[in-house]
Amino acid sequence: MSRPVPKPGILEIAPYTPGKSPVAEPGRKVFKLSANETPFGPSARAREAFASVATHLEDYPEGTSKVLREAIGRRFGLDPACIICGAGSDEILNLIAHVYLGPGDEAISTTHGFLVYPIATMGNGATNVVAPETDFTCNVDAILKCVTPRTKLVWLANPNNPTGTYLPSSEIKRLRAGLPENVLLVLDAAYSDYVTKGDYDSGLELAKTTENTVVCFTFSKVHGLAALRIGWMFGPAHIVDAMNRVRGPFNVSAPAMLAAVAAIEDTAHVEMSRAFTAKWRDTLTEEIGKLGIKVTPSVANFVLMHFPTTPGKTAADADAFLTKRGLVLRAVVNYGLPNSLRMTIGTEEANNLVIENLREFMAAK
Repeated sequence: MSRPVPKPGILEIAPYTPGKSPVAEPGRKVFKLSANETPFGPSARAREAFASVATHLEDYPEGTSKVLREAIGRRFGLDPACIICGAGSDEILNLIAHVYLGPGDEAISTTHGFLVYPIATMGNGATNVVAPETDFTCNVDAILKCVTPRTKLVWLANPNNPTGTYLPSSEIKRLRAGLPENVLLVLDAAYSDYVTKGDYDSGLELAKTTENTVVCFTFSKVHGLAALRIGWMFGPAHIVDAMNRVRGPFNVSAPAMLAAVAAIEDTAHVEMSRAFTAKWRDTLTEEIGKLGIKVTPSVANFVLMHFPTTPGKTAADADAFLTKRGLVLRAVVNYGLPNSLRMTIGTEEANNLVIENLREFMAAK
C-alpha cells in the first residue's frame, strides 16, 4: 500500500518527552517539580493584562508583536527592530534552524544540551554533532574541535538544562572568537534570570556587537507564563529579517503579548523569585549532598542529583519512592543521565518534603 513518506531523517528523531505529571497515592498532595516551572506563577499585573483581552478574542493580534518588542527594548536597552518574538523560545529555535540549516550542514550541541537542539537540526536535514562536556559543563575547546567546513551553527544553553551549569562571559567570548565568522552562535538564555554569578552575561552585548550571534529568552520560567507559550530573540538585523520572512503570521497571541509586557515590567516579582530560588538552591545542594547524593552545582532554578548505583538506591528507585509520595521529579535518561534526577526548586513545603523523603529513602535498608 502506497502512503506519504516523511523526509529522510525525520523518523530518526527521538520525540521530545516532557516531564511527567502522575497522581500520588490517594490522600497525598502532588508537587510537580519536573518542568522547571516557577512556584509563584505570574505576577498579578500579568494576570490582569491577560484577562483584559477577554472581550476581544475575535480580533487577530498585531502581527509583529510590536508592543512587546518595544517593552523588551525599554527594559534591556535594545533596538526593537532587532527583536523577534515567538510561541515560546522553542518556535524561535526551530525558526533559526529552518533559516540556517539544511541537508549537508552540521550544527554542534553538547552532550547534555537541551533536547530541542538535535530535533531542530535533524528536522531540517542537517547533522547534529555532539561536543563532549567536562563535569557536566560545556567545554569551549571541545566545541571548537568539532567545527568543520560543514558547520553552520552552534547551539549553547547558558545556563544549561538539565545540568544547571554555566560558562562565564570570558568563555563565551572565547568561543565566539574561535568560531568562523559564517557560523551562527545561538545562545539560549532561558534560565538567565536566575543567575547570580558576577562573571555571567546572557550574551546580549555580544549579540549587539557581532554579526553572527543571537540570544534567546523565554517568559516560561521566572515570569511564570509557560501556558501562554511566548519567547523572544535578540540578534543582528539581517538575521531577524531573514527569520521574519518565514515566521508565521500572528504567531504570538494578544493575551500572551500583553501578559508578557506586564511581566517584564514587574521587576519586583522577578527579584523576589530570584532571591527565593538562590536561597533554596544553596539549601537543597547542601542538604541533599549530606545524604550521599551528589548534586551538580547549579545557577538555575533546578538541581541535578546523581544517585548511587547500589540496587535499591538508584535514580529509578528514588523516582518511584518520591512519586508515590506526591513528589514528581524529572528522570533525565533521555539526556544521557540514566542515574540522575532533576528537581525544580518549588515551594518551601515541597523543597522540605524532598529533603525529608530523600533522607528516608537513603536511610532505608
